[in-house]
Amino acid sequence: MARERTGELLTVRDVLAERGGISRRTFYRWRELGLAPACIRLPNNELRVRRSVLNAWLDERAEGAA
Repeated sequence: MARERTGELLTVRDVLAERGGISRRTFYRWRELGLAPACIRLPNNELRVRRSVLNAWLDERAEGAA
């Protein structure tokens, strides 16, 4: 069901909750290191992650992925 909403924009809080509660600091550290999923910065300076980008990012990191 979640994969059907590929155009959905997620907040950083949504992404953190879906990933099992990783810390906000970890997410921003991953961004500093270029390891986080690509984000969109809105005019109000908030970040969003497209559902499709998050799903692709997770697929790339799956164990056994080629």
